[in-house]
Amino acid sequence: MEGPIKTERRGHILAVTLDRPKANAIDLATSRIMGDVFTDFRDDPELRVAIVTGAGEKFFCPGWDLKAAADGDAVDGDYGKGGFGGLQELRGLNKPVIAAVNGICCGGGLELALSADIILAADHATFALPEIRSGTVADAASIKLPKRIPYHIAMEMLLTGRWIEADEAARWGLINHIYPATDLMVEAWKLAELLASGPPLVYAALKEIVREAEDMKFQDALNRITRSQFETVEKLYRSEDQKEGARAFAEKRDPVWKGR
Repeated sequence: MEGPIKTERRGHILAVTLDRPKANAIDLATSRIMGDVFTDFRDDPELRVAIVTGAGEKFFCPGWDLKAAADGDAVDGDYGKGGFGGLQELRGLNKPVIAAVNGICCGGGLELALSADIILAADHATFALPEIRSGTVADAASIKLPKRIPYHIAMEMLLTGRWIEADEAARWGLINHIYPATDLMVEAWKLAELLASGPPLVYAALKEIVREAEDMKFQDALNRITRSQFETVEKLYRSEDQKEGARAFAEKRDPVWKGR
């Protein structure tokens, strides 16, 4: 794909690279393209895992393109499917997404990373929510971050715009793993291949349960699972893959997942 978003497809894996020199900032047009890309990923039965990263070695994404805003892009404009960056509000995305943070990750870029399920980072990556310094609100991060890391650390980042290095981000549980920059994408592809070899219907059920149960009481959520009141759980329990998993265990072999 030409333009600000590059894609690479390997088997069941889609890699999405934000490539807008100099900093990989996202304007309205780029956000709409990303929305189309991630919607297609969601709806393609052959794709099971996505990787999102930035081009180059310095920037993952600094978020909203302030230069585009100065030229007329409205902050409340049309971000396209899935909202800002295509992932943040994309409904029904029941496939794993890996963020490979290759450099500066701040503002809406950090919100993009938070929309992934697993975050890997290069050892030189840095993270911040500097919106406070420009008199605006990191809206999605204000909702998500205090639920992901200790409240007081999240609030310090939101209230001061303080930058943190990759090792501190890992210490607070903001990211999963740190790698040398040269190894980041190798490890991202390795993890994606591991996930792509797993049971896609189970992944779908897990993502729906986690998403829907966030605002539910424990027993209410558990009741919905055991009564197959989640669409993905119902599909899983009636699937060929459910039977295949049991057969493979009994026959002491690796299962062959078909996603149906």
